Amino acid sequence: MTDDARAIAPLTAPPDAVVRVPGSKSISNRVALLAALADGPSELDGILFSDDTRHMATALRALGVAVAADEAAARLTIEGCGGRWPSAAAALDVGNAGTAMRFLVAALCLGHGRFRIDGTARMRERPIQELVDALRPLGGNAICELRSGAPPVLIEAHGLVGGATTLSAARSSQFVSALLQAAPYAAHDVAITLIGPVIAEPYIDMTIAIMAQWGVTVERDGRRVFRVRAGQRYRARRYAVEPDASSAHYFWAAAALTGGRVRVEGLSRTSLQGDVAFAALLERMGAEVRWEAEAIEVRGRDRLDGVTVDMNAYSDTAPTLAALAPFASGPVRIDNVAHLRLQESDRLHAVASELGRLGARVEERPDGLTIWPSVLRGTALDTYDDHRLAMALALIGLRVPGVVIRDPGCVAKTFPDYFTRLDELRR
Repeated sequence: MTDDARAIAPLTAPPDAVVRVPGSKSISNRVALLAALADGPSELDGILFSDDTRHMATALRALGVAVAADEAAARLTIEGCGGRWPSAAAALDVGNAGTAMRFLVAALCLGHGRFRIDGTARMRERPIQELVDALRPLGGNAICELRSGAPPVLIEAHGLVGGATTLSAARSSQFVSALLQAAPYAAHDVAITLIGPVIAEPYIDMTIAIMAQWGVTVERDGRRVFRVRAGQRYRARRYAVEPDASSAHYFWAAAALTGGRVRVEGLSRTSLQGDVAFAALLERMGAEVRWEAEAIEVRGRDRLDGVTVDMNAYSDTAPTLAALAPFASGPVRIDNVAHLRLQESDRLHAVASELGRLGARVEERPDGLTIWPSVLRGTALDTYDDHRLAMALALIGLRVPGVVIRDPGCVAKTFPDYFTRLDELRR
């Protein structure tokens, strides 16, 4: 195989492994921003070094923040700027890093100057208008340059005034996290009221929990109203990033699919990350799950049961469930994930297309998929420049001969050595 394709050899025996996964991307990009806004130096241990986090670090440097990286030690040291960017002008490119784009658009409004933030062609299709609209009542002067409701975004920054705003999080919970993280540095209190449905709520909970760890309190009135008091500041600190549950779940899935045992240490039922719920989903499907204080272990059984599940809260794992589905004893129905069409690819259509190429019976619906038990045949699979598709579809090759993953390098977005770790299941 070339660098453009990777063959996945079926396992010859069920795995029995302790798997080490990199630090959480979601936590890494949150704490990198909070450290940059804090006063003084912070040391971030266990940080993920991937395309997305490198884009965030590069952007912070362009804004005048001192960022020192030690990739061998998985550590970033960041000298905080006290809530005001040293640079008065910058042109930022964040690739296809959604967290970097959304978080920085809000945070750039704290500065004083002119900023432009852009990304890949796919990023120019991903929504951000809701965040831009919600910033305006708070004193944020941002516009979508192409009037498309997507990046690039131009910001004429004069600091955030504060006040009250409304926000739709129907297409991304990252809009809420972006506003919350910038809010402490507004001149006055910030009140945010969510309107309409909210997707991926555990990521909002994660943001609020991490802000508290850095010294800022978010007051809540139910699930839809948030208030951040002015005058609070992030406190520089040393911080250990949790292992990435979104990365770990592929290996739990591998255990369930192959009848093996996989243990991931550093995660628990009380993790900041909502994607640990995928282990509970595997439990529903018949796998044995051991929940420990500092580890989650999954053991596969003789069969996987079909399931109907609302995956809105942990939708990054939906392609992985879809990859397991043809091997289940009954239909698998994935509901309430229409927003997957707006991510690195149209994940619903892409998954349905590639499973169909393998011979699976799949129904694609506007907000989900139904997949029936099927006999699959090996073939080359497209990954749509989407790391989650590449990692999920590769699991099928652990059972089915002849599976080839095209453009395997796209996993560098969040898990650069994924295929090396997957191969280690053979030892």
